[in-house]
Parts: sequence; C-alpha cells; structure tokens
Amino acid sequence: MTAVYMRHLIPGLFAYAILQCILRFLQTQTVVIPLVICAVVPLTIDFGLSYVLVYHTVLGFKGAALASAVCLWISVIMLGLYVNYSDKFKPTWEGLSLESFQHVLPSLKLAIPSALMVCLEYWAFELLVLLAGLMPNSETSTSLIAMCVNTQAMSYMITYGFSAAVSTRVSNELGAGNGDRAKNAVTVTLKLSLFLALIFVLSLIFGHNIWASAFSNSPTIKKEFASITPFLVLSVFFDSAQGVLSGVSRGCGWQDLAAWTNLIAFYVIGMPIAILVAFKAHLYARGLWIGLICGLFFQALTLLIITLRTNWTKLELSVDRDREETVVV
Repeated sequence: MTAVYMRHLIPGLFAYAILQCILRFLQTQTVVIPLVICAVVPLTIDFGLSYVLVYHTVLGFKGAALASAVCLWISVIMLGLYVNYSDKFKPTWEGLSLESFQHVLPSLKLAIPSALMVCLEYWAFELLVLLAGLMPNSETSTSLIAMCVNTQAMSYMITYGFSAAVSTRVSNELGAGNGDRAKNAVTVTLKLSLFLALIFVLSLIFGHNIWASAFSNSPTIKKEFASITPFLVLSVFFDSAQGVLSGVSRGCGWQDLAAWTNLIAFYVIGMPIAILVAFKAHLYARGLWIGLICGLFFQALTLLIITLRTNWTKLELSVDRDREETVVV
C-alpha cells in the first residue's frame, strides 16, 4: 500500500522541484505575504479534494496522494503567474534564457552539498523507524518512534521558518557588505527559535497525555510515550538550535562543511549509539532516541562553534571577492 501511495505522489515531485526554485527566488527578495496566500489556498483545496477523492471515488487512499500532487501544481501555477505578471519582479526576472545555463555548475556546487545536508538528517529519522521494527516489541516501538518523529517534525516547522529566514537574511547582508548585520540576524533568530522551542517543550511536558491521545488510545502506548517525553524534549531543543545554525550555514555558503557535520553527527555518532543503547542496553525505543539526541547535540554544537568562530568581516570580504570574480567571468 505504501508503494502504491508513493507512486501516486510522483506527479507532485516535479511540481515540488519547481516550487522550491520559485520559493527561493521570492524569499531572497523578502516576499512573504504572497507565499502565505499561495500556501493557504492550495491547503484549503487539498482538504476538500482529498475528501472527495478518498470517499467518493474508486481511488480510495490513492486519492489523498493525487490530491497532494494536484495542490502542489496549483501552488506552482499561482506563484508562477504572480512572478510573471507582477511589475515588482521585472528587474529580477526577464524570462528564461540560455544565459542561465552558464551558472549551472556554480549552482550545483552549492545544491549538491545542501541536498546532502537535508537528506542525511532526514534519513536518520527514517532509519529510527526501521530499527524500531527490528525490536522484540516491534509494534509498540514502531508506534512510539513514529509518534516522536511526527512530534519532532511538527516542532521543526517553526524552526524551518526561522532557518529559511536567517539563510536569506545572512546571504543578503553579506552580499550587501553588512557583516555585522548578518551576525546580529543570527543572534536574534537563534534566540527566537530557542524561545519558541521552550514554549513547545513546556506544552509537551504538561500535555503529553493529551498529545499521545491524538495518536493512540492504547494505555501501553500512552505510558511509553510519557517515559520517552523527557528525551523528546531534549531533541526538540537541540533541533531548534541546529535548524537555525544550518540556515546560517546555507546563507554563508558552508553547505559542504555542514554536510560533513551531519554525516559524522548522525552516522558516526548518533546511529551507532542508538543501536548500542537500544539493543545491547535493552532500552529499545528510548535507546534509539538517546542516540538521536547525541547526534543532534554534536550537530548543533559543531555548527555553533563554527558560527561563533566566524570572522564576519573576512567573510564579507570573501563574498565581495567572489562577486567580483563572477563579474569578470
């Protein structure tokens, strides 16, 4: 069933690829409100379309996947029309041209490490679910890890917004020769992200039973979720920090360095510890999450040290030099 569902999502992948390009184009120009509108409208359509396709057609659960794909294309069309017909973007968008292909290789040098950054981190979370399925109490462990992954993902949506904002702000300020303002943007964004993470964490601590009830009515699952909540709190906190710092890395052009950091954090440190503590110490789901916490801690600490040791004036000059070399070419 999972494979069938994923096959019906394939048309949406092409839309998602185009959508991400348009989003970055608009984010670098600090365009916000149209992005919100073009997210809310397709989301609203998705609710109704999913209901109709799932319950009133022969598609069944496959209809939900098709609805998501259709709504992604709606987002692409809405934003594409906005960019194409708005006078605001005439100085920055002159249409498709062969000249753009001259910058494919420089873009790939950033895009490939950036993709690795994201994939290495996301795959670690998915690997936890697979490992949970190998445990003696696989049904309980898999459900518990899935609940934790979903909870972490929801909390990360806040961090993701800050990550995109700080990436855009830092790159723009460095490009404008304002190293100090880029540094201030990092400080402010990191504090805001940690503050909102604290609110989320407190809500989780005092309302974990209510939250668990949204996923399962099983007393066993609720009890196990209560026992893993302290570990989940730590992972949310570290994740909120690394999310912003990863955005700083993208804004500064450190994608390759961040990719190596993620590789070591999750696959040299995090996953081996998770397997050892889960299977050898018999902590099972809690052991898996402890390993993830170790990976997130190393990731956040490493990126924080890199950021704190950054000479923003030199970085600003480096950006200016790269821009001059690009102009000469």
